[in-house]
Amino acid sequence: MATPEEAGAPEVLHGRRSGRTRVNGREDVGPDGCEPDGAGWPTAGPGAVDIGGGLGERATLVQFSSAFCAPCRATRRVLGEVAAMVPGVAHVEIDAEARLDLVRALGILKTPTVLVLDAHGREVRRAAGQPRKADVIAALGEAV
Repeated sequence: MATPEEAGAPEVLHGRRSGRTRVNGREDVGPDGCEPDGAGWPTAGPGAVDIGGGLGERATLVQFSSAFCAPCRATRRVLGEVAAMVPGVAHVEIDAEARLDLVRALGILKTPTVLVLDAHGREVRRAAGQPRKADVIAALGEAV
């Protein structure tokens, strides 16, 4: 018979982390850990063209989704509402299956994953799982 730790600990840990945001390690590096160039994007790694859309004037909500992901649809709705509500914020959705290169470069492990980028394209926050609207708004407060 399995101990409680063996049987349910991963499930509890997953449930406690899902949808919560975390701060990226350093604020002075880009989403891939490279130093930013003069325009704010890293000298190597993803840029505005790489994410499939332009950066928002003040911040960008980047969502990694997959076709059969039910929480991705709800996340799309929440991020779209927040982007419409906050001036200068853009929402870009990326199909994780179609952009495996970017998924690997950024260390995306599950869908939905949301990255909050500042005006220069640096990752400020990250959430794996479906985020709550209040958490997204709070994370944007750090980016703008």
